[in-house]
Amino acid sequence: MISTAPFLAVDLGKTSCRVLMIDRDERIRIDGAGAPGLASSNGAAAAFHAIDSLLARVDAAGAHLAVGAAGAWAAPEQAAALAHRLAERTGAPVVVASDVVTAHLGALGGAHGTLLIAGTGAAAMGVDAEGARLVDGWGPDLGDFGSGSWLGREMLRAALRADVGLGPRTALTRAVAERVGPASAIPSWLARDEALGRRLAALAPAVLDAAEDGDAVALGIVDDAVQLLTASAVAASSSVVVALHGGLTGHAWFVAKLVGSLETAGRTAMPAAGDALDGALLLARRTDLPHERLAHRAE
Repeated sequence: MISTAPFLAVDLGKTSCRVLMIDRDERIRIDGAGAPGLASSNGAAAAFHAIDSLLARVDAAGAHLAVGAAGAWAAPEQAAALAHRLAERTGAPVVVASDVVTAHLGALGGAHGTLLIAGTGAAAMGVDAEGARLVDGWGPDLGDFGSGSWLGREMLRAALRADVGLGPRTALTRAVAERVGPASAIPSWLARDEALGRRLAALAPAVLDAAEDGDAVALGIVDDAVQLLTASAVAASSSVVVALHGGLTGHAWFVAKLVGSLETAGRTAMPAAGDALDGALLLARRTDLPHERLAHRAE
């Protein structure tokens, strides 16, 4: 039986927090600041305050609350603690899962398959008869292979190598000069006290455009990115279906290459059917999905 109580879906990332309230035919969307992630120090407390500041702007009492939170996969105890604290706050059922889990639910409607995220970072989550598996999502220092931040980093490396004669000349040198400065400025640009992953990812469109225009170095970087993303998708699940999500999927030429690579690997690519807020709503309404083992519930 589907409850007639209001539903609140939360997508809590490290940069922003999105809340969607569904009450009969009314939809209310509010946005605010994110939190460092549940795996960080005092992660559950920071996440609670980020969500609570937005709940104060709607009538959350009695609403069924579902949260997709960054870091929940790596910190299940913190996810459970957040669920219990939010249940005390709202006086209603709460479920907390990783934001990758809610993104998968939204993208595939709760069905088996793989979600391949290619945005600032990169990750592949697969759900099949054998269970759930997450590949990558390890951040720009250790992973995010084929992501926007990975492309940006490779672009800077290519410019540095070309500058000292260790690599071929490339149109990426000019693109770097326009966005960062001369090659000599790259180390100081990297050292700036700002979100490095997002700054690197902002360079990715220039790499994709240069590759599409035929620059050999950029083409090599993009080919490597496509192979890395394909490998992550294949490793995540034996399922044939792969839903694509993330900022890089907005570049038509790049998506065509990625889809072709996935097809060669025996996979069928499709756009995501919905987003993490859609997935959170689904998790709030149903407990019979294969993702349930990854959910932390409290009342």
